Amino acid sequence: MTSRATPNMRIKSSEIMDGPDRAPSRAMLRATGLGDKDLNQPFVGIANLASDVTPCNVHLTRIADAVKQGVRSECGTPFTFGTITVSDAVSMGTQGMKASLISREVIADSIELVAFAEGFDGLVTVAGCDKNMPGTIMAAARLNIPSIFVYGGTILPGSYKGKSINIQDVFEAVGAYSAGKISLTDLQEIEVSACPGAGSCAGLFTANTMSAAIEALGMALPGDASIPAVDGRKEVWANRAGSSVMNLLRLGIRPRDIITKESIRNAITVVCAMGGSTNAVLHFLAIAREAQVDLEIDEFDEISLRTPYIADMKPGGRYVMADLDRVGGVSLVLKRLLSGGYLRGDTLTITGKTLEENLEDFEDVTDQQIVVSVKEPFSKTGGLAILKGTLAPDGSVVKVAGKKHLFQRGPARVFDREEDAFQAIENQRIRPGDVVIIRYEGPRGGPGMREMLGVTAALVGQGLGEVVALVTDGRFSGATHGLMVGHVAPEAAVGGPIALIEEGDVVVVDVENRRLDIEIDQTELLKRQSSWKPPKIDYPAGALSKYAKLVSSASDGAVTL
Repeated sequence: MTSRATPNMRIKSSEIMDGPDRAPSRAMLRATGLGDKDLNQPFVGIANLASDVTPCNVHLTRIADAVKQGVRSECGTPFTFGTITVSDAVSMGTQGMKASLISREVIADSIELVAFAEGFDGLVTVAGCDKNMPGTIMAAARLNIPSIFVYGGTILPGSYKGKSINIQDVFEAVGAYSAGKISLTDLQEIEVSACPGAGSCAGLFTANTMSAAIEALGMALPGDASIPAVDGRKEVWANRAGSSVMNLLRLGIRPRDIITKESIRNAITVVCAMGGSTNAVLHFLAIAREAQVDLEIDEFDEISLRTPYIADMKPGGRYVMADLDRVGGVSLVLKRLLSGGYLRGDTLTITGKTLEENLEDFEDVTDQQIVVSVKEPFSKTGGLAILKGTLAPDGSVVKVAGKKHLFQRGPARVFDREEDAFQAIENQRIRPGDVVIIRYEGPRGGPGMREMLGVTAALVGQGLGEVVALVTDGRFSGATHGLMVGHVAPEAAVGGPIALIEEGDVVVVDVENRRLDIEIDQTELLKRQSSWKPPKIDYPAGALSKYAKLVSSASDGAVTL
């Protein structure tokens, strides 16, 4: 790797820095402490999503600072700038959760605007929480300037009564407490023990799902996805990312050279093989759109059906991301999938090498129980399924990793808000065999498509996780497990069939046959459709209102058009 910048690396910054007429621009930047040498080097933006509102992001400035050092070491001029984050786990179960998915779009837009306005030649994004990660990749694909993603890292697990716990256990403990299975003292002790420090949620929830997928995609350095946030290696990898983006500038490698149909399919394969979050469906549909790659929701099911489930990761399994890191990280999963013929090894990555070349020197770790052989998987098919039928003509998503409860036919228990469903569960009004329907929580109807970990965890905590099903046009946390079907499309707010269900209607969830149906005579369904009226949105102004007017269906990634 060269340490000398060349003029052809300054394609964007030269437009705002070079020539007598750009003297005012140079004067402004001199006021920030830059000199002649800095102004004549490639400009690299560093999007630092640091924030005190979540442990996922509270530590990111030290990582961003390491990126800056790496950029400077290769004769680049770094510029750190901030953008937003929200904490899903903090706002979960409240109206505030409606901001979560919307924040993905704001993050992408804000990074685009800063990079566009300031003439950055390259970009490094440093992010930690669920929507940060796809938001930054969407921005990179949209801008198409040499870019690298750096993950803030996973949190370490907590400990309670000698057992490893994480935030998922706190949500499930709420359900256990409401059912009288644990005491208030137990709940409080779990609360104070679950999250011991900085980092994203410990299991293969949405953040760690996306970090693994982004590494498989080729947009992060090998090994970055699994390193814990408090591990000193994070700064080492961040410094390498800073120097590596300069190498990308020298080589002229851009995000759309890396984010291709084949690399996206590699990323989805890893999600399916590891039992990752259902949110990956939304996010990769959105990333593909920004990268100008055609991707349909049915492809997730096609990939999952051909992919073995090989990683014993929470919430479906036993281990957290820090455990995987100790046995080789995501590279172990990639190596085994590649050796089995499940990945395209010729996809380009931000190292300038192919995925296969990156893995050449990685030695498979056999003395471990976390990742099994593709020849003897936990399941012959992957952890995601796309269901369609009379209740979801455009599709819905369910996580099946590690689950045997794959069929349910039962009466609908209908709720028009998450809060109403949660209250019914807390008051123990949900019975074995029920199919809980939560609607008007989709991208437009919410607006914002809330995650419902509070509801799903309460069901599991009460012991109902294997005897009830939940169906919604909203979303689930990556920590959700059980027969929970989300992203139902068309959503209720646009008159989808889920809007027409009435209490007691029979709903059938059949994962093996990929069906989600309502047993209603077509004449009755048409009668209900004729009398249905769209509800008024509770937010007539502001960001939520704008989003509701612009957002597409979940089956298209819930992107703003």
